[in-house]
Amino acid sequence: MWMWREFHSVNLNYFQIFELETKFNVDLATLESNYRKIQSASHPDRFVTATSTEKLASMQTATLANEAYQTLKSPTLRAAYLLGLQGINAITETSTAMPVDFLMQQMEWREAVEDNATNLSGMHRLLRNIKQETITLQQALADELDAKQAWQAAAETLRKLQFMDKLREEIARKLEILED
Repeated sequence: MWMWREFHSVNLNYFQIFELETKFNVDLATLESNYRKIQSASHPDRFVTATSTEKLASMQTATLANEAYQTLKSPTLRAAYLLGLQGINAITETSTAMPVDFLMQQMEWREAVEDNATNLSGMHRLLRNIKQETITLQQALADELDAKQAWQAAAETLRKLQFMDKLREEIARKLEILED
């Protein structure tokens, strides 16, 4: 496991920090376990008598580990990070092109959200459908990123996944209001 001193002597990507393969399908239990080890090793209580340089380094390590953990924990952020390692910025304001069939599906989902705005069971059903579609997109990303290294296809799938994440969040907010 990388310790706080080693973080600053080598240039590690987020996967290397947690001793994971650089791929979309990661072992989330290992990610969590290694994150906790790094956080424990760099905790300020361990550096009470350390020099100011060591204290600063431990704080920087904890910050970097937290940022890396949050990125790798999220399938959307993880895919964006992997594409970024390939020099592809898939999520920009100018990269919004989507296939026509997906645009049509987006409109149908948006209409379904509006149609079920006061229907608790309808919203739950819609959320289940959206979650299933999200799983399908994540599986496609795993194939495109890990097996095929189809970076452009993965960028398009990532944009779809990002839309699904936003739609899921919107539905969850509406459900919260309905359930109150």
